[in-house]
Amino acid sequence: MDSVALIELCHRLGVPYLDSCIEPWAGGYFDSLLTPTQRSNYGQRELALAVNRGHWPHRPTCVVTHGMNPGLISHFTKRALLNMASDLGLRHPVPAQREDWARLSMSLGVRVIHDAERDFQRSAHPKEPGEFVNTWSTGAFVGEGSQPAELGWGTHEKALPACGRRHATGGQAAIYLERPGVSVRVRSWTPLQGPYHGFLITHSESISIADYLTLREGARVVYRPTVHYAYHPCDDAVMSIFEYCGNGYVLQPRSRLLRDDIVSGTDELGILLCGNPKGVYWYGSRLTIEQTRALAPYNNATTLQTSAGVLGGLIWAIENPGRGVVEPDTMDHDRIMQIAEPYLGTMVGVWDTWTPLQGRERLFPEEIDRSDPWQFKNVMVD
Repeated sequence: MDSVALIELCHRLGVPYLDSCIEPWAGGYFDSLLTPTQRSNYGQRELALAVNRGHWPHRPTCVVTHGMNPGLISHFTKRALLNMASDLGLRHPVPAQREDWARLSMSLGVRVIHDAERDFQRSAHPKEPGEFVNTWSTGAFVGEGSQPAELGWGTHEKALPACGRRHATGGQAAIYLERPGVSVRVRSWTPLQGPYHGFLITHSESISIADYLTLREGARVVYRPTVHYAYHPCDDAVMSIFEYCGNGYVLQPRSRLLRDDIVSGTDELGILLCGNPKGVYWYGSRLTIEQTRALAPYNNATTLQTSAGVLGGLIWAIENPGRGVVEPDTMDHDRIMQIAEPYLGTMVGVWDTWTPLQGRERLFPEEIDRSDPWQFKNVMVD
């Protein structure tokens, strides 16, 4: 079902709405007759936000893209910014509006933001040939992974990547790559994993966080961070992706959702803020399979983290009627976290000195930009 069509129906009927991803009609992610913008989350987001400009009989609250990521990850971002300011002794009032959040981010030197996730969950039954294995919906993962890779594009970036393109319309907070997300890898970091290569899968938060943290002087954009997903799924899912790509992006005949056969593991999912002279700061959820089963049987860590975001968004929508189409970034992060946090395991904030240049100066010095570690050129794996 097309999400925007459902939102418009809700505005005609006066029915509140929530989703965890803005979806096109079936087949929309793969339709070669559509432009990359029409197939992108950027384009879908523009259509959803345009509903607020229409004339409707009702204006129910319609919360879009509110699961874990997208969703809670936007609230993690705000909490991480406040934690950084506190740790650094920066005197700054709690932001009251989006421009204040953008100024706080700029004052902290945040140039790059990764939605940094490492899924360590492991099954008793390894992936077999011809099988796609994942800890959440295979269809949804393959769908978004087949879209153009997308990222919020920061003001510090010197040049577009060779496959990078700007959108012809809309708010211009993001770009896309002329490659599907499952074929693009980026360098990132989480506390348990350390440095890793993740997939740059398109996600709505890459666009909405970048847009929300944009600071303008008149019509000129003076600050915006680069924002994107850096996803390392469970190891069986990584092997499934490699097989899918190697088979010409034709989905395997069988799929398996990992749940009861998971024997161990944690989904470590958080926001990584990069650019401050002290180092990078990661803030997020560590949820083990054991904690998950104690909290909510018939889930794994990934599905419970997402469900916690849905629950938080649902209650907020009930408490805040008549708001129209609302993104996570404009919602009350303290209230949402109050609802969701009991289901997220251990919340962790960690500093580190990692940069995407580490280990590469010696092996491949010609491929890096030493003048600025946080250029996307240094983050993207060629």
